Amino acid sequence: MRIVRTRRRGVTRYVPSRAYNGYALFAPLFGFGRDIWLIDMQGRIVNRWNTEPYGPTFARLLPNGNLLYLGVKPGGTKGPVLGDLFGEKYEPKNEEERGAYLIEVDWDNNLIWKYEAPYYNHDFNRMENGNTIYIKFITVPQDIAAKVKGGIPGTESNGVMWADGLEEVTPEGKVVWEWRAYEHLDPEKDAICPHERRVEWCHMNTCTVLPDGNILGSFRHTNIICFIDKATGDIIWRWGVRELGHQHEPTMLNNGNILVYDNGVHRFFSQDLDYYSRILEVNPTTNEIEWEYKADPPSDFYSLGMGSAQRLPNGNTFICESLPGRLFEITPDGEIVWEYISPFYGQFLVYGQCSLIYRAYRYGSDYGGLKGKNLDPGKFKWINGVYGPGI
Repeated sequence: MRIVRTRRRGVTRYVPSRAYNGYALFAPLFGFGRDIWLIDMQGRIVNRWNTEPYGPTFARLLPNGNLLYLGVKPGGTKGPVLGDLFGEKYEPKNEEERGAYLIEVDWDNNLIWKYEAPYYNHDFNRMENGNTIYIKFITVPQDIAAKVKGGIPGTESNGVMWADGLEEVTPEGKVVWEWRAYEHLDPEKDAICPHERRVEWCHMNTCTVLPDGNILGSFRHTNIICFIDKATGDIIWRWGVRELGHQHEPTMLNNGNILVYDNGVHRFFSQDLDYYSRILEVNPTTNEIEWEYKADPPSDFYSLGMGSAQRLPNGNTFICESLPGRLFEITPDGEIVWEYISPFYGQFLVYGQCSLIYRAYRYGSDYGGLKGKNLDPGKFKWINGVYGPGI
């Protein structure tokens, strides 16, 4: 189905009989306040969580109805990327003005749990045992960094290369498991994309615990998604080199396949000059692509960075096209049955005026975390033709 770009905001398409009806959770980035929103299928806001004084990146609604999100200080996290979440240039005066927290709040925004994670990087997940796993920046030992292939020469940060690590923490804040990427990557085989800076080796953006206890990871700068054996730390499956272009958020489906948002940046296999994103379903046993979605023309669906894809219980796929601030749901044959264009705009140093959304998730009306919750949109009002905050 051909996508027609529109200047309209809010819900621009909705086919109730074919969509997976429920609620979408997202956080506008870079400029429009510091809030996380839950909207219904008509685009009406049914709940709002204010994250002051932190800037939110994204959030997940837990099965108990609480919200788990990342809150970043104005100066960003302590790593190679400052992460300006406030839509304006901010130079931290000292290291105390940088850092991040993993925060859990209830439906009414009351604090339940808070964990300081100053070197946080990109992703977190609440595990079935109640612990939380997240990605953090770590520095690469000089002897290993010198062997890493690829990247733009001389672009380390004061001679330092960063990579990623994983930490699992208990509700009491005790670290019970750690993993360091540089101990398990191959400096030659896992080369940095030649168009990226050497300040970061892998740029891990996903850490999902699989049913067997292993970890599903994604390394943007090396164009691979992988399985990490949690017991040994070894990478036991990898895929994507010369297939992916700086991908985001792979997830495992019920059939064992992997769904992944392929952004399409620096895509090596492309024989044309078009930049486009696509959604892939990959069989990790055969390494074959079993399903693919891209727009017509392909360039009509493209996000340079970020993004997410979620397979819904009815077989449809819910997609967050980050840079345009566009959320949409497609059927297996690519028909758009729901579309929402974010009205929350802000100014970002690199992308300019935009309605950026890092990730978004759809929750069905029967989701346990919504049971007994007040989902009445009456506490919010129309603003400029779309439902907005009643403030």
